[in-house]
Amino acid sequence: MPQHPDRDTPGPPPTEATLRDAALSYLARFAATEAGVRQVLDRRISRWARSVDDREVMADQVATARQAAARVVAGLVASGVLNDAEFAAGKARGLVRSGLSRRAIAARLATKGVKAEITQSVLPNDPDTELASALTLARRRRIGPFRMTEAPDAAARQREMAILARAGFTRDAVNAAMAMSQEDAEALILDLRR
Repeated sequence: MPQHPDRDTPGPPPTEATLRDAALSYLARFAATEAGVRQVLDRRISRWARSVDDREVMADQVATARQAAARVVAGLVASGVLNDAEFAAGKARGLVRSGLSRRAIAARLATKGVKAEITQSVLPNDPDTELASALTLARRRRIGPFRMTEAPDAAARQREMAILARAGFTRDAVNAAMAMSQEDAEALILDLRR
């Protein structure tokens, strides 16, 4: 493919040093998992590869760069800079406080590349935490103990329960949240935030 006069010439291929710098720069701004850092480095390599016209040379250099990226990620894991368990624990705490269910948190962590066994180890396993999280969502949506009207009809109550169920809360958590008084609900939410 001929070189276009208005196209920039490609820079040098990514090396282990430049990939490590890119990973550290990313981690300085964002909390990330191994999979997330791998994805960032892969995008950097792919962006460089698109700028190269010689496909044979590019394929060899891309393979070398991907091996270097794997070594960078392995080094960051070995040094403790990247730790999926710590990432998952911190993320799970924040998501519980924001009103997400165990199921929703597990799904979010899975999209970040956290392994299922790590996710299960960091999720809170007590019903009170799940209930407090459901109440946080209820307060935000102004349903259950936080509704503005006094007594909803059966259809309105079903809609409120459906909101919590769609958010992934168990039937027990939904029923308990809907039956709780506003004062007790506020106290449980306050305990969750401590």
